[in-house]
Amino acid sequence: MNRRCGKKMLALLAGMLALGVPVPGECVSLSLQDAIELALTRNTELRITQKGEDSADAAYRRAKGQNGLSASVSSSVTTSKQEGSEHSAAWNNGLNASLPLYSGGKNQANIESGELGVKVAELRTARNRENLKYNVIEAYYDALASEQVVAVKREAVENYQAHYDNVSQLFSAGSKARVDVLRSSVELSNAQYELISAQTAHAAMLATLRNYLNIDRKEPLTLTTGYSYDGFSMPLENCVDYAFQHRKDILVDVYTVEQKELAVKVAKAGYLPSVNLNAGPSLNFELRPGSSRTPGISAGVSASWNIFDSGVTKAQVDSAKTDLEVAQLTLDRDRENVDLALRQAYFTMRAAEDQLRSTRDAVGQAEEDYYIAREKYRAGEGIMLDVLDAQKALSEARLQHIQAQYDYVTGKAAVENAMGISLTDREQAAAEQLSLKVALPSDVAPNTQLLKQSFEEEKRQRAKAKEQFSEQVEKDLERVTQETSSHPAVRTGEEERMVRSQEAALAADEAAGQRKEIAE
Repeated sequence: MNRRCGKKMLALLAGMLALGVPVPGECVSLSLQDAIELALTRNTELRITQKGEDSADAAYRRAKGQNGLSASVSSSVTTSKQEGSEHSAAWNNGLNASLPLYSGGKNQANIESGELGVKVAELRTARNRENLKYNVIEAYYDALASEQVVAVKREAVENYQAHYDNVSQLFSAGSKARVDVLRSSVELSNAQYELISAQTAHAAMLATLRNYLNIDRKEPLTLTTGYSYDGFSMPLENCVDYAFQHRKDILVDVYTVEQKELAVKVAKAGYLPSVNLNAGPSLNFELRPGSSRTPGISAGVSASWNIFDSGVTKAQVDSAKTDLEVAQLTLDRDRENVDLALRQAYFTMRAAEDQLRSTRDAVGQAEEDYYIAREKYRAGEGIMLDVLDAQKALSEARLQHIQAQYDYVTGKAAVENAMGISLTDREQAAAEQLSLKVALPSDVAPNTQLLKQSFEEEKRQRAKAKEQFSEQVEKDLERVTQETSSHPAVRTGEEERMVRSQEAALAADEAAGQRKEIAE
């Protein structure tokens, strides 16, 4: 698929899915880049992560609001009667505005922590996008590799079938023993079994890819980006240095340490006083014994200082300091994990790169060996074991070469992901189109009303079957009673067994119905 066609296909597919329109069941040609961009606009896990940005923004706005102006309205009606005085009643109303003047640094620290929280949420979303890109690359290449494995297994079946036909003809001509026919038949059966397993694995790989793309799970796909070698020249230590500077989860840990430092300040603010400015008008009405209206206004500064709290503040400070130490250790641990994961991915990539060269030569040699063994056997100069061994060696060589190819490309993607390489501008633009309210595909978002109707219909059918069963048992009981009327002892035994059978069947049916209802 050329680039222009690919863009049109991706735009059409994404647009139809975004509008909830079912995509036609025809096979969709999908390049690797199209798959990455489609996943960035559709993936459910990414939508969940991005919701964290909304939560962080709300927490930041809440922290800012706690340091701003607040107003409250109050209204009360009171009545009293004291000995020697008349009954009195009053209606008091007031509006009070409050502004924090000093909080011991608590409000300012919470605001700074909220700002860091917004950055942390954005970084987590960005890192999740990078991980999604890698997962799509891995799933795409796994599907391609499994497709080629199927092709190798199918060719092996065809070769074994041709060999079996050849042996059968030679046996019919009397030049080969029956044991050769049996052995070739067994090898053919084994090859067919392996082909079925490979086809199943390929279907599972495509299902994984569809899940990342969040498209119709039954959508036929044609993957158009084949294997291509793209060298990687950056030395390992440079990759590690780059990762420490660009891994967004490492930066999340750095910001988390800063947040915990601010949390210690918040806890220590409990040792300091707080000062608030208060002002507001009031309007009071005297209802009894007379009637009057008294407006007023008040303003003032209030201060409070908790001078003793039985060690509560100290415990809060100690807890905050412990959380800070944990955050610092988490940063160190994550740096170590990043270093280890990157080195493992780098060594795996280099090993696959070396295996590419050796397996490429092995395939050519195995093809030549199989041709020689087959022709010698046809000419009556070789034995069947040589042909079978050569065919097995050829299949293994091809499979190893396929594995090495896709181990390299996925290994290279793993190295780039471990380094924290950001999305391209095109991918970033696709990610910005992520809709947080996209309807799920029809096959994974069943109609709830239809489900309820199905359950109700199944309940009615169970009740009807239960009633029919009871009627049948009563008829059988009546028949047995009539047939054994001349033998009281027999009649009693038959009736007892029939009644017990009916009771057991009804109890089993009721238990099954209850389990079904609980499951529903």
